[in-house]
Amino acid sequence: MTVIMPPSALDQLSRLNITYPMLFKLTNKNSDRMTHCGVLEFVADEGICYLPHWMMQNLLLEEGGLVQVESVNLQVATYSKFQPQSPDFLDITNPKAVLENALRNFACLTTGDVIAINYNEKIYELRVMETKPDKAVSIIECDMNVDFDAPLGYKEPERQVQHEESNDEAGGRFVAFSGEGQSLRKKGRKP
Repeated sequence: MTVIMPPSALDQLSRLNITYPMLFKLTNKNSDRMTHCGVLEFVADEGICYLPHWMMQNLLLEEGGLVQVESVNLQVATYSKFQPQSPDFLDITNPKAVLENALRNFACLTTGDVIAINYNEKIYELRVMETKPDKAVSIIECDMNVDFDAPLGYKEPERQVQHEESNDEAGGRFVAFSGEGQSLRKKGRKP
């Protein structure tokens, strides 16, 4: 996901000749939590960085709290595994396609984060269980394999074994055909 930073951040970054895409490590030093993100725009008020709510939750950051922002280079993702935080995610017709489409709004992923995606006016949360080749990866223009863990609270449906009573006269042995046949030829016609 992306954040909004002040114009002074762009000025500072331009002087440092950083590589593109611009990716950042955000750290809340009070909780020792960190995540990674891209930047959407440099239009925030001076000294302010706008983050999505779910990102603030990952950082255990309150509104108005301090966050450290560092420019980073991340490897391109090859694999990621997600765990839906509710079994409701399984009600989506094609959850993998929905997730892949939603990930277009993200610049990077960090293992351990819980991301939020919006689909059909409902918010679904997914925990990033694993990313390869590193714990934080860039997902901009990448070919990444996506996998799912079972959702939190999901219970495997119990299989109901149906016992069919055998009423055949064969006493339990296999009989290929036990009915009677009818000829399709009309009576009186020769083959």
